[in-house]
Amino acid sequence: MDPILPRSGAEAARGAAGRRSAGLRVTSPVDYEALDDAQVMLRVKNGDDAGFEYLVTKYRRPMMAFMYRMAHNTAVAEELAQEIFLRVYRSRQTYNAEAKFSTWLYRIATNLAVNHARDTKYERPEITVNLDQPDQETGSTIDLPDGSMTAEEAILRRERLAAIRQHVQNLPERQRLAVLMHKYQEMDYRQIGEVLKLSESATKSLLFRAYETLREKLKDFI
Repeated sequence: MDPILPRSGAEAARGAAGRRSAGLRVTSPVDYEALDDAQVMLRVKNGDDAGFEYLVTKYRRPMMAFMYRMAHNTAVAEELAQEIFLRVYRSRQTYNAEAKFSTWLYRIATNLAVNHARDTKYERPEITVNLDQPDQETGSTIDLPDGSMTAEEAILRRERLAAIRQHVQNLPERQRLAVLMHKYQEMDYRQIGEVLKLSESATKSLLFRAYETLREKLKDFI
């Protein structure tokens, strides 16, 4: 027995050597980073579970961030992100790569986010500023401002961020989703339009109305 490989690894190696000697093709490890995400998802459709794990690893943090901005609760955001990938896996046989994988993924995430928001419409707590708790995005606390800000400036900044979150949360559903994708996920008009099934001009108009509302609501902070 091979002294370095464990039993299963040694058997696999001997099997591969046997297949090579018999003239059979040996499958090499896939370099998923050399493929675009749509190609990886097509492999998942054909039974490549390692490809699915690659996509989960790549998109887990963006999905967590997107869902956190919808739910404002880390545990809920993690649960929703898991549900997104569960739906991706369940839908793998219907994937046809007509749109970018990320567009298809955000469409699933958006539908889930909308359903969650509707189901919990009367359960959402008010977003408040807690000076003792670290910021969910930066990990910093008000009593430990960075060297470029005074404590007062840090408090004002925290209040401004809380106001932005609250007013974004209060936007109409489609406007809120568009702002989250544009501002925080850095998606362009075309990508957002594909997710929301809007034309590019309609997406620009949607975002214009959303940002106008936010400017009006946040004029005391600007």
